[in-house]
Amino acid sequence: MSIVMTGGGTGGHLAIVKAVKEQLKGEELVYIGSTIGQDRAWFEEDKDFTATYFLETRGVVNQKGAGKLKSLWMMLLAVIKARRLLKKHDATVVFSVGGFSSAATAFAAKSAGIPLVIHEQNAALGSLNKLLRPYAVAFLSSYLEESPIQEYPVKEIFFEKARLRKRVETVIFLGGSQGAKAINTLALELAPKLKEKGIKIIHQAGEKNVDAVRQVYEKEGIDAEVFGFTTRLAEYMSEADFAIARAGASTLWELSAMALPTLFIPYPYAASDHQYYNAQFLVEKGLAWVMREDALNAEKVLALLDEDLEAKSRGLMETIQRGGSKKIAELLKKYIKT
Repeated sequence: MSIVMTGGGTGGHLAIVKAVKEQLKGEELVYIGSTIGQDRAWFEEDKDFTATYFLETRGVVNQKGAGKLKSLWMMLLAVIKARRLLKKHDATVVFSVGGFSSAATAFAAKSAGIPLVIHEQNAALGSLNKLLRPYAVAFLSSYLEESPIQEYPVKEIFFEKARLRKRVETVIFLGGSQGAKAINTLALELAPKLKEKGIKIIHQAGEKNVDAVRQVYEKEGIDAEVFGFTTRLAEYMSEADFAIARAGASTLWELSAMALPTLFIPYPYAASDHQYYNAQFLVEKGLAWVMREDALNAEKVLALLDEDLEAKSRGLMETIQRGGSKKIAELLKKYIKT
């Protein structure tokens, strides 16, 4: 008997799989993802899985005409393959984190009568998760009061390194491993003024932008920590007292677990504007700030550094609960025992 995990395409989805599987040591785990996206890079060599598979699928919603028909045909073939894999590994439950990578396996689970557990990371439901929600035995979301598990599955290290922030000595700019042009531009505009205030800069500029951004800092005589992809994100966040970041779900909840006050700058082209609604979830509780890219103003951002950071940091500590990964793992284990 096995637990099958599916979904991904992006790091936000895949981080959920990674966090939950770490709580399932000793269980037979199988991963089914897509050849497109980051699935392979994350899990192809992951020894926690008995087997990993990457099916030829791609998004359907964003296709038009003949492209949509081709995507649907690819999906049909992938569903057939996924059904075979579920039978081969005697799957007792399928855990889906959404994204086009999960579609084939989720549909296969439903057609084969295998329990489907869905985790929705964002405040605005993804189109696939919205479609499959009525058929899931459990639909998990940290934004929905009716969710049986409210805690977001954040890795324990982010809670372990949490601390109360009172004043700003270090600012971290987080644009993701691919970088974010708006955040990079803002960081370089703010850098001289942050230097004047004696504030240290940590900057995730994106793999393709590291050299160019680092050169600008060096030209300005600013000693900034600049990187693209990193496995030390928790350490970098722990050093910071204030963050400026995108509002992807995993990033938002990791920053929250750290009790790190954050100005969120949502990616403006995210599906259903979900990054904005993710940020709003915290903003409405008085625990964060949000600014649209087209409304960014360096002076307004600088003014946030003088606000009551301690209140927001303490509020995050009291609002964000740990244990989400463990609770989801326990839910999935119940289907192994039945």
